[in-house]
Amino acid sequence: MFRKELLENGITVVMERLTGVRSFTAGIWVKVGSRNEPGGKNGISHFLEHMFFKGTAKRSARDIALEIDNIGGDLNAFTSKENTAFYVKVLDLHMEKGLDILADIFCHSTMLEEDIEKERGVIKEEIKMVEDTPDDLVHDLFNVDIWGKTGIGQPVLGTRETLKGINRDDLTNHVKRFYGTRDTIVSCAGSFDPQKLIDVLNEKLGSLRRGSEPSHMAAPAFGSGAKIYRKNLSEVHICLGIEGLSQSHPRRYEYYILNTILGAGISSRLFQDIREKRGLVYTIYSFASSYSDTGIFGVYAGTGKKKAEEVVGLVNEHLHALPDSIEQAELDRAKEQLKGNLILGLESTSTRMQNIAKQEIYFGRHFTPQEVIEQIDAVTLPKLREVAHMLIRGKSPVLTVLGPVEGQPFGGSLPPL
Repeated sequence: MFRKELLENGITVVMERLTGVRSFTAGIWVKVGSRNEPGGKNGISHFLEHMFFKGTAKRSARDIALEIDNIGGDLNAFTSKENTAFYVKVLDLHMEKGLDILADIFCHSTMLEEDIEKERGVIKEEIKMVEDTPDDLVHDLFNVDIWGKTGIGQPVLGTRETLKGINRDDLTNHVKRFYGTRDTIVSCAGSFDPQKLIDVLNEKLGSLRRGSEPSHMAAPAFGSGAKIYRKNLSEVHICLGIEGLSQSHPRRYEYYILNTILGAGISSRLFQDIREKRGLVYTIYSFASSYSDTGIFGVYAGTGKKKAEEVVGLVNEHLHALPDSIEQAELDRAKEQLKGNLILGLESTSTRMQNIAKQEIYFGRHFTPQEVIEQIDAVTLPKLREVAHMLIRGKSPVLTVLGPVEGQPFGGSLPPL
């Protein structure tokens, strides 16, 4: 059972009560992420996410950890390009306690100078970890190659340079500007009493007042061309892609199906041809990343340096061939795969919480699982081919290559699809 209500101070609450479960998951979402940050303060949203767990007016960081473990719960957070979310998952009998801890870190973080400096060191290590994880790093480089070093192209973690320049005033001003009722959504799923939930949220979040709307920096034109980042690695890591569709695009279900056919799963074209048939890679997959106003339809592959050019050529061939080669059997299989992933995922209260939060953020309404299944089933072969042509034909891919690449491969650009 889905409900949507406003708290007394105007915060939107979306909630889905589920039968047959004993867990309760609540998330506080703020509609601001790395794309909203000025270049010199890139990483501040993620820095702030860390600081909320370092202590409040009535709880130390240790108190927070002990209290959540004492009730067998999970307290965590994440930052993306467009959102920052803080969430708690507990047994239903601990709902009020879980919400008290979650609201306390969200509303009453002290952000002491000594904790800021310690956490700066922790985040620096996190950045270094990404730099040492090439299959993560290549995606950050890919985003920069597509959109540049500002706005949506910025990494969520920031950089070592921007991290140095973030101080306590920056963090508290970020909270004052964005962490108000206008930018906040509460999402809850699982076993709970709806009226008790609203009463608790009114009590715990009542101190929040209006803040300003985050201004989304318009996505610049999608880039083109090939860029090589030479690094002494065992493998070459490749990202290749074209401009995709936004979160709320009316043809998004065709988009998801195209991604499934191309490279999402072990029966996909890329996996079966480039990994299974030719043995050129260990990992290859496609991805359909979507944001409020743009997206990426991309492919990642990891391969040996002597095979990199062949893999890039084959991926390009598969993208080019996709619009005119889709078969009904592939469409039917992709539909069942999507529906299975949807239903299995929604058996988790955490996934349900995230699902209804994103629906509210990007659509302002709730879609039932049955509605989504009907939209997937409504995709026909002619519709799918039409979207594939619209998406792929005439597009110039962006290619990012990271690893021990020698000479001047790839020619600096790729022909339009």
